[in-house]
Amino acid sequence: MKKLLSLMTASCFALLVACGPSAEEKAAAEKVRMDSIANVQAQMTADSLAQVEMEKARLDSVAMAMKADSMAKAEVEAKKIAMKPKAKPKTVVQKKIEEAKKVTGGRGH
Repeated sequence: MKKLLSLMTASCFALLVACGPSAEEKAAAEKVRMDSIANVQAQMTADSLAQVEMEKARLDSVAMAMKADSMAKAEVEAKKIAMKPKAKPKTVVQKKIEEAKKVTGGRGH
């Protein structure tokens, strides 16, 4: 009986070991794992590139807005300059009065 029990135990152990995954199954599982890792890395790379593109687009739009603001400001300044009243030419009498003020230092005519 003791020998029979030992023989059955040994054969059960051998069957358990034999039921494990084969080399092909192990290789297939490893390939699936490596493919999964490659997919995750590709997704991370794509996400990084998308973030870079979004940041570039944001900076471009900020630059365009700044350019538009400076152009609008320049237009406002140009309108202010255009709206300034132009100096009228002085008459002969006004020129003589100014000359007299320069000579007398502004103390009369």
